[in-house]
Amino acid sequence: MKILAIESSCDETATAVVEMGDGVRRILSSVVASQIEIHKRFGGVVPEVAGRAHIECIARITRETLDESETALSDIDAIAVTARPGLIGALLVGVNFAKSLAFANRKPLVDVDHIRGHVAAAYLAHPDLAPPFLAMVASGGHTSIIDVRSYTDYALVAGTRDDAVGEAFDKAARVLGIPYPGGAEMDRLADYGDEHAIKFPSPALEGGEFSFSGLKTAVINHVHTCEQRGEEINREDIASSFTRAVCDGICRQIALALDKTGRERFVLAGGVAANSHLRASLSELCESRGIGFYVPPKQLCGDNAAMIGAQAYYEYMAGVRASTSLNACATGEL
Repeated sequence: MKILAIESSCDETATAVVEMGDGVRRILSSVVASQIEIHKRFGGVVPEVAGRAHIECIARITRETLDESETALSDIDAIAVTARPGLIGALLVGVNFAKSLAFANRKPLVDVDHIRGHVAAAYLAHPDLAPPFLAMVASGGHTSIIDVRSYTDYALVAGTRDDAVGEAFDKAARVLGIPYPGGAEMDRLADYGDEHAIKFPSPALEGGEFSFSGLKTAVINHVHTCEQRGEEINREDIASSFTRAVCDGICRQIALALDKTGRERFVLAGGVAANSHLRASLSELCESRGIGFYVPPKQLCGDNAAMIGAQAYYEYMAGVRASTSLNACATGEL
């Protein structure tokens, strides 16, 4: 089954053609139009700007995707689109484009939850992976620990009460003078610092949830204190200590969730899954417990449409169909 997928939940306009079926999980083409340079001057994503940028390129990259996959629109079996959660203006561009395309070409339309899509990225990278398993989606907008009971049955185990982990990385980076998005540079700087140089608070709360607001504020306070005292700001030590606090807190909560659910496989997904220190920490945790560890390659960690197409296949097989009344939603319930 060939699926044309569209993703526009935030600041990446993405389209892909995937082929899914019994024993088949294949990306035929995947195009991502990044808006990083557009939003860099603002230090973060501006929703109205993101929506306009999606409008400007979505038709073009859809044509590119079909051309690269050597697939005619008539050969597409279904059209998939991210409908929730995300920036409402950005989501509406993708949803309305997908509805129009599906209606005009008489193709079934499948709406997909963005968080489910991130988890499904692991299916494309690991042909042997199948539910049930525990998953964590860690990104700029989401920090969720999920019990994946089947391909379409998800239960939230724990989440964050305030900032998402990726947001915390970006805000800490901004205080250090690192341009948006700062996550990748924080990861690089952490390699050269002392992870025990600064005592930052854990983002792990009792009961399994997260709070990254206090950790972010601790970094801001540390930098301001150094400035007031005229002391050198060691970016490497701050990045390393911050990253260690994040990794330790996440590992603590994942260990609790594994105990709670009894799952024997664990999936790490989302943009922050590209962080080398987090990948290493969770890999070590899983290895020590005899748990299978699965993570997509870095190119499938960030927002992309291939992951939406992968999840759409399982939604389609479960009977999910969207009508022309489909609307975007800024929030989602998995």
